Amino acid sequence: MSALRWRQGSGMRGQRPAFLGPSFSFGHFVLPRWLRRPVRVLGRLGRGEFTAPRYSATMLSAALLGSSLLYGGYLGGHLDGFVQGITARTGFAVEQIRVVGNRQTSEIDVLEKLGLNGWTSLIGFDVDTARERIETLPWIENVAVRKVYPHGLEVRIEERQAFAIWQQGSVLSVIEKSGRIIAPFTGARNGDLPLIVGAGAPEAAPDFLARLAQFPQLTAKVRGYVRIGGRRWDLKLENGITVKLPEEGEDRAIAELIRMDQENDLLGRDILAVDMRIADRVAVRLSPEAMKAREAMLKQQALKRKPGAST
Repeated sequence: MSALRWRQGSGMRGQRPAFLGPSFSFGHFVLPRWLRRPVRVLGRLGRGEFTAPRYSATMLSAALLGSSLLYGGYLGGHLDGFVQGITARTGFAVEQIRVVGNRQTSEIDVLEKLGLNGWTSLIGFDVDTARERIETLPWIENVAVRKVYPHGLEVRIEERQAFAIWQQGSVLSVIEKSGRIIAPFTGARNGDLPLIVGAGAPEAAPDFLARLAQFPQLTAKVRGYVRIGGRRWDLKLENGITVKLPEEGEDRAIAELIRMDQENDLLGRDILAVDMRIADRVAVRLSPEAMKAREAMLKQQALKRKPGAST
């Protein structure tokens, strides 16, 4: 005989002494120690030797119902929402959101991506999922979302750097220096960015604009840079003049253009275009009004040169 387990063959086959209490052995299985006390209590209840505390049945029912709800929520995928609701109502609801580093990105767009509903718990809030949603916004380069207990969230944003506005047909887009499109150009911001036009312009623009920055007196007059045939550039000036640059020797042509403008006010005249595509000459196209005025002037000069013309 043993105090923990009754073994057959002890001399009292088929009977168990009462002083040993309930059996903890079932065949070759022995109950662990943490289950032995509940078994004793149930045995005493069965023999009428133990009276349960008042409301014990209610408490046991509530515990059973609560565990059933938790298990059902777990199986149905609603456990996170249940925990969120409990923790939010016990003092951990998100009440303060701080957004840092945004210039182009609206705070409203950030808040929508956070997915808060007024009772979102800070404890159960998934910052990684929120960060992934915010990263889908067009201007976002990097973002970090951090919990600030007991009621706050902090969102730190690094935005993409706008380089130029790219026009393709009638479509305007804000692009990075790499040529990657950031977002459509709405006109609300970024109006001071250079305008580049045409296929291949984003790839060629960074180097060209960096060299053109050496001539601020000219860039101040440029309204747009048009890529022609993927080979060369036209400059569209604010006053409507087009400067046609060569495929090679752009820096030399620009320096010559600035010299002529300083000496003869070339870009202030009534002309339509300055063609510098040929290395050893500059062709100027006059406006219709300037052409008429020039023709009238030439006729007048021809009349003065005729014999007998009055002087």
